[in-house]
Amino acid sequence: MAADASVLIPAYNEEATIAEVVAPALRSGLEVVVVDDGSSDKTGEAAAAAGAKVVRLPTNSGKGAAYAAGLDEITTTYVVLLDADLVGLRPEHVHELLGPVARGECDMAVGVFRGGRLLSDFGNRITPQLSGQRALKSELLKSVPHLAGSRYDVELKLTYWAKKKGLWVKYLPLFGLGQRLKEEKRGFLVGVAHRLRMYLQILKFALFPRA
Repeated sequence: MAADASVLIPAYNEEATIAEVVAPALRSGLEVVVVDDGSSDKTGEAAAAAGAKVVRLPTNSGKGAAYAAGLDEITTTYVVLLDADLVGLRPEHVHELLGPVARGECDMAVGVFRGGRLLSDFGNRITPQLSGQRALKSELLKSVPHLAGSRYDVELKLTYWAKKKGLWVKYLPLFGLGQRLKEEKRGFLVGVAHRLRMYLQILKFALFPRA
């Protein structure tokens, strides 16, 4: 199972923390591909130094474009999607996501934070359909329409597409895992502005979905 799966991590300006995600992902025994989505810092260099295979996009193109670029480099049957700003990632989290899909128990596994960080736990439990921690077959992810054109709405698009296709989605608790808030990473004002842009795009997709 381990040899036929890859971890795919889209990353934008995560130089300070990307190694903390790459290192435990590598200890799961899987190939780790990081897509540096046009970062202005040394995210790509930090990911490579931690042992990941790095794909670099020349400009910031969004999470969907990063997924698409990473998939071009992946030849394994399964892919595990992880965010680049996770806190407390352990190798077993990767296998908890991958296991049900590889065993044929579901088409897509979606991880939900439990007991990691209070605020990220709260947000993730209210809107689990927006979780970036997922596992599915690589070919399934490649077949998502308009994937490369998605930015903040990519998780909602995946959830909507899976429902439309009649896929079996399983939500799984990931104990001890959390996520850094945008306000922590980019400063309060910039983080709030980024969050508002994200919510507006998610709202737009929720009102006018396409897949």
